[in-house]
Amino acid sequence: MALSYLTQSPNFLKISTAVRTLGIALCVGIMTACSPSSESQQSITQDQQKDQSLEKIKQKGIFRVAVFADNPPFGYVDSTGKPQGFDIALAKRVTKDMLGDENKIELVVTEAANRVEFLKSGKVDAVFASFSVTPERKQVVDFAQPYLKAALGIVSPKAKVITDIHQLEGKTLIVNKGSTSDIYFTKNYPKIKLLKFEQNTDAFNALKDGRGDAISQDSTYALAWASENPTFTAGIQQIGNQDFIAPAVKKGDTQLLAWLNHEILSLQKTGEIQKIYDQTLQPVYGTTIDSKVFLDVTPKS
Repeated sequence: MALSYLTQSPNFLKISTAVRTLGIALCVGIMTACSPSSESQQSITQDQQKDQSLEKIKQKGIFRVAVFADNPPFGYVDSTGKPQGFDIALAKRVTKDMLGDENKIELVVTEAANRVEFLKSGKVDAVFASFSVTPERKQVVDFAQPYLKAALGIVSPKAKVITDIHQLEGKTLIVNKGSTSDIYFTKNYPKIKLLKFEQNTDAFNALKDGRGDAISQDSTYALAWASENPTFTAGIQQIGNQDFIAPAVKKGDTQLLAWLNHEILSLQKTGEIQKIYDQTLQPVYGTTIDSKVFLDVTPKS
């Protein structure tokens, strides 16, 4: 039976102890004070006061987070059944600051196409699953402060390497259903046939089996996978717009959103996100790739 929830294993969920109270009201107050008063700002503040999304998490003592289980080095299960990866390490650190203990996290396995639905249905409180911010997604979920950036990469066999996107016209490109790659190529390259899969494992198996001519993933993942599979190469390392990867919450969860914004910014300023990169991503990318390629989330003017 396929694993649907990481929490089915005792390694993935620890029983909660004491919950540390956080000063979310102070955070909201600081954010409000930083900008002039306006009807819009007053409305946001009122929504945050009415919303109790963060307080409910603190009362339960568990932070439910949707993650990938087959997306190394960002979210995956190692040979011992333990969750690993950048997204998971970051989610655990956020949980520690929120509830006082990183083990008060419930990791829920998701697929790319299910991330929005898991939030809308209340299965999870937040998504930390290589979730790229797009205008379409912003209409149905709220994104917090980004923590990574990426473009799209294309991996193909070295024997038949794809170095130009037009080489794929009339050929088959493998993508994850509902992913940024799916959206981008559907919109911009109708002459490329898309073979879509729910799970990363199935998608890359299809590439290995020759069912597609290439695969498109976020460049962060594409570069990592190609480095571990020497018969393949990222012939196109960046294509499309620069994407920002961020935590997402359900529309209307303004209290939780405000807290996450403050938290991610704090972890960036203190260098904690850099430390998580060094622990989880640097062993994959090596020292030849500057971490700022992924961690500098300042929008380009």
